[in-house]
Amino acid sequence: MVGAVVGDDLPGHTVIGCNNTIGHHAVVGAKCQDMKYKPGNECFLEIGANNEIREHTSIHRSSKPSDITVIGDNNLIMGSCHIAHDCKVGSNNVFANNTLLAGHVVVEDHAHTAGAIVVHQFCHIGSFSFIGGGSVVSQDIPKYMMVSGERAQLRGLNLEGLRRHGFSVAEIRSLRAAYRKIFMPINANLRGVEDRMVQVEQDEELVLVPTVRSMLQSIRDSFAEDRRGICKFRSWIET
Repeated sequence: MVGAVVGDDLPGHTVIGCNNTIGHHAVVGAKCQDMKYKPGNECFLEIGANNEIREHTSIHRSSKPSDITVIGDNNLIMGSCHIAHDCKVGSNNVFANNTLLAGHVVVEDHAHTAGAIVVHQFCHIGSFSFIGGGSVVSQDIPKYMMVSGERAQLRGLNLEGLRRHGFSVAEIRSLRAAYRKIFMPINANLRGVEDRMVQVEQDEELVLVPTVRSMLQSIRDSFAEDRRGICKFRSWIET
């Protein structure tokens, strides 16, 4: 569209796939804003196919030759969004206006943000998750979950998003049961998230559900040494 800027006179490349729309005055493939970037270094951006990148959005190249900023396929990136250096965005995501991703953020697939949200660098946003409007996300959001708040907290499962994406009633029922065991435990002796996850894994029915296993793995991955942990949550313990 008129006023859009694509690419920059920098070493490296910006590669854009087929059937993408780049809106008015969007800036795609510019130099990153990372102070660690060294002039003359190669930097990279690769965008897939069928993305709609709306007006005034900015998407920056990587901050170093060994990394790359990646956007997948079929994403809707609404007006005035920002995707910083070295981000990895999957496919079929919807970013509402003024969604701001700091450097090195990973967004999986089918995630949805409401407007005016901020994501801290190095956070991971799981597939089929939802971020409420005005949220500040400073830790990971596991798959299938919904967060909101000035310091985003878990608010439950993204039930409406799961239904819209064709998850079955049985799958959703199993995810809800697992979520309650982990974040709303009946047993007051199971104080740690890891203990509660083990309890879910010992449930003969829940452990057979692929979506439950996927959610458990997403939570566990967030506690790896190089990750930021999951968003805060209120642990409602029935006594």
